[in-house]
Amino acid sequence: QVQLVESGGGLVQPGGSLRLSCKASGSIDRIYGMGWYRQAPGTQREMVANIRKDGYLEYAESVKGRFLITGDNVRTTTFLQMDNLKPDDTAMYYCKADWGNRDWWGQGTQVTVSS
Repeated sequence: QVQLVESGGGLVQPGGSLRLSCKASGSIDRIYGMGWYRQAPGTQREMVANIRKDGYLEYAESVKGRFLITGDNVRTTTFLQMDNLKPDDTAMYYCKADWGNRDWWGQGTQVTVSS
């Protein structure tokens, strides 16, 4: 099993920045990628950014140029630097680990962008 713990969420004004962290523990050797997803009330969960061990990076169009995903060997910790935040970025942000033949999810961290 894999446990994922997110941190770094909070309330920020439009144009501000936040840095989310996700720490993986447990059977991490089979993790080959990690990512961030978000879900606002009344909407479906959507992909924000993904990073894999082979260097593959993927971003949602809505966050390109504003968000940056990095990983610590992409097995233990991943970060999401979020700059120039907008009210539309308000959501619960979840960390996901790609592991063998299944995914693992964290409990989420709330990001609220409001003046």
